[in-house]
Amino acid sequence: VRKAACEAVGKHSEAAAPHLEAIAKCLSDRETEYGKDVGSLVRAAACEALGKHGEAAEPHQGGVAKLLQDRDPDVRKAAYKALKSQIEARGNLVTAAVEAIGTYDPDGFARKLLHEIGQAGTVAVHGVGAAGAALHT
Repeated sequence: VRKAACEAVGKHSEAAAPHLEAIAKCLSDRETEYGKDVGSLVRAAACEALGKHGEAAEPHQGGVAKLLQDRDPDVRKAAYKALKSQIEARGNLVTAAVEAIGTYDPDGFARKLLHEIGQAGTVAVHGVGAAGAALHT
């Protein structure tokens, strides 16, 4: 039932936005049935639903990001896709900043924004690399 609810919210855009908080709660679903993790289906569906809601789902990105380390590969893939769609949605922000640099950016704010976007990504990637290296030592 929770999986179906997540899927339904994912199919509807603005009308479903008030239900994103409930969908985000499904990111931590750990239901088991006969010893099998059936909650993984719910977690993956929640990621997919949140990934389709752009800015409205932004407060839940941290919960989705945590699932990049889920034990179920389908959940990890769904989390990746959801976060990727959030990044793609922000592409408009990057495009606007690039256009500002090309036209008029006397205070350097557009350049600073692009630098911070890139720096945040670089720091995050290096953090993941360091954590991964620590696991293998």
